[in-house]
Amino acid sequence: MKRFGCAGAIIGIALLWGCSGKTREMPANLTESKELVVYCPHPLEFINPIVSEFEEQTEIKVEVCTGGTGELLKRAEDGKEPLCDIFWGGSLSTTMPKSYLFEPYISDNEPMIREEYKNREGNMTRFTDIPSILMVNTNLAGDVSVEGYEDLLKEELAGKIAMCDPSVSSSAYEHLINMLYAMGEGKPEEGWDYVDKFCSSLKGTLLNSSQEVYQGVAEGRFTVGLTFEEGASHYIKDGYPVKVVYMKEGVISKPDVVCIVKGTRHQEEARRFVDFVTGKAAQTVISASLGRRSVRTDVDEPEYLPDKQTIYTIRDEEAVVKENKEKWLSRFCEIFQSTLD
Repeated sequence: MKRFGCAGAIIGIALLWGCSGKTREMPANLTESKELVVYCPHPLEFINPIVSEFEEQTEIKVEVCTGGTGELLKRAEDGKEPLCDIFWGGSLSTTMPKSYLFEPYISDNEPMIREEYKNREGNMTRFTDIPSILMVNTNLAGDVSVEGYEDLLKEELAGKIAMCDPSVSSSAYEHLINMLYAMGEGKPEEGWDYVDKFCSSLKGTLLNSSQEVYQGVAEGRFTVGLTFEEGASHYIKDGYPVKVVYMKEGVISKPDVVCIVKGTRHQEEARRFVDFVTGKAAQTVISASLGRRSVRTDVDEPEYLPDKQTIYTIRDEEAVVKENKEKWLSRFCEIFQSTLD
């Protein structure tokens, strides 16, 4: 079921900032406090430690509203309450077509951002680097080899594949883009034959959130899930019978973003948030403990993930993806719906 929830962030884990990690007592009268409203599709276990440390260090209270990237963007565009100050998360491919929602801001950390992740638009600060991956439940897969997209068409996996609606989830939309370019050998229009066959293998199952994908695979409801690297990595660390597969046909690795929403009532606080989450301390914690790859030049890749240089990566064309987003989402929906008839 689709959900939209708002909750103040809580302390999740003790991290590497060298702070005590104690819960700070918030002001009783919220109207008198400096409060940021952050729309965020990240998992709570990722959100909570970062936001809690930001609150601890800045004494700025944060209200986090969670949901799928698509629905959060719509709420931000429609001006739904609570009014959004920061949009934190969502892949570049999903958020770029809505870039008019965001306020110009170049973070103080921009000089330390890797060249390929620079904020060239002026209002789209990159946050982390997120490869698309396949998550496999090794107990359920057994002897079935899963090395890439082509393997998802195997009869043994029919109806056992977890995929989210790409109009709701940015990670699912990134997989659609990845499919089109990988299976079309760089020509997305030639990848639709594969998408047609893939949708048939879903056997009428399309999930409502990214969380349902990686949880479903980890807990044994699905054999394979199409998700993002961080969605699977912490389950591996926690000893679940899962593994990450980097598609042999090619992996597209795209950044997500952290952006200030136009019309924010808290311009200074919003800028401090962007600077905080792209700072070296936060990015080090993200890499060391939270399963993401940093966009900074001075933060190492996570030790428990493969060196990105060993992954066969391919590239999409940002202008083509931006121009065709609605068309591609509509076409995917039509293909999936046709499998239900």
